[in-house]
Amino acid sequence: MRKLKIYLSTFVLASMISLTVFAQNPTISGKIMNSQSKESIEAVSIGIKGTSVGTFSNDKGDFKLSVSQKFPITLIINSIGFNPQELVVESAVQDLNVQLLTKSILGQEVVVSASKVPQKILESPVSIERISSASIKNSAVSSYYDILSSLNGVDFTTSSLTFKTPSTRGFNGSGSTRVNQIVDGMDNQAPGLNFAAGSIIGLTELDVDNMELLPGASSAL
Repeated sequence: MRKLKIYLSTFVLASMISLTVFAQNPTISGKIMNSQSKESIEAVSIGIKGTSVGTFSNDKGDFKLSVSQKFPITLIINSIGFNPQELVVESAVQDLNVQLLTKSILGQEVVVSASKVPQKILESPVSIERISSASIKNSAVSSYYDILSSLNGVDFTTSSLTFKTPSTRGFNGSGSTRVNQIVDGMDNQAPGLNFAAGSIIGLTELDVDNMELLPGASSAL
């Protein structure tokens, strides 16, 4: 009988402690919406100001945050493309409705310049990879097009014996639209494909004098 009383006392004490813990951690829940379209916004950051406590809204815009601080507290709400918002909460709320205003993001100004006159490689303001006619003649490759794989930053995808696709950035694949191939100033892309088909429809080795590669924004030259 005495052991039973001890067990009951322990159970009641544990229950009181659990109730005390729950009482000390109220919950704030609500929904994040777009103020204009009234659509829910997912992956919104909701944090308590001055602490590292926070959470994110789900795919329906709903969020739930357990609070251990004393009220009132300030919620900091952030999301890409929307103005950050600070919201003062006086007590535990279960249906908080937050509407965010869209923010206009202005990119940093970028100036790209080009020249229509011939320039020497050493005098050019950008880096240029060049393959001379002597290199084309002396290279031990089956096609002059294969020499491009030896240049810095160039990756090749081989789709067939005669079709190889170069790429200088991003994920490489068959038929890269990120690389423009120009022969004597004219775009060499295949009609209907919107990308160059390599040396299949290009020049023969006897007609090629040199090749130049201008990576990145410097390709405006």
